[in-house]
Amino acid sequence: MALVMAADGLGVAALLPLFLFVGGLVLHSRYNNRQAAERRRLQAIQSTEIARYHEMKPREFEEAVAFLCERDGCTNAWVVGGAGDLGADVLATAPDGRRIVIQCKRYGLTTKVGSPDLQRFGGTCFTVHGAQVAAVVTTSVFTKPAINYGTQHGIRLFDHTALGAWATHTGPAPWML
Repeated sequence: MALVMAADGLGVAALLPLFLFVGGLVLHSRYNNRQAAERRRLQAIQSTEIARYHEMKPREFEEAVAFLCERDGCTNAWVVGGAGDLGADVLATAPDGRRIVIQCKRYGLTTKVGSPDLQRFGGTCFTVHGAQVAAVVTTSVFTKPAINYGTQHGIRLFDHTALGAWATHTGPAPWML
């Protein structure tokens, strides 16, 4: 378009669309760079948070998850984990009144939460503990069969990425999905 305008003798006016186009590209590039920098910053914060959870003992991790529940508006959040907990590590009441039952798995990244873990939890979270929201929160990841089981049975799965986002206020709590 600029070349056509220049050929018609419009001179400087021919350069205006070119300048606008180049300016738009520069602004778009700066915006993308800022977005990428913000994503890197948030990932670093989340990684630091997950590293802290890895350093905790299992009971401390359960207490940390109960704290996150309370921080985000739950009432009656308490740790019940231990021998005889029948799969429930944290019980709480969501801000909207639903009963939350959470199983906590503080695993290393090389140990995945598998389908048997979810099957044990799934067998008690609704019937024994009366969950209206059932979730498994881990410092690791879930196997594909575990993800399939969780999806089929309405168990919310929070891997290390979702946990990091929840802990840093950049993602939802398990009951908000």
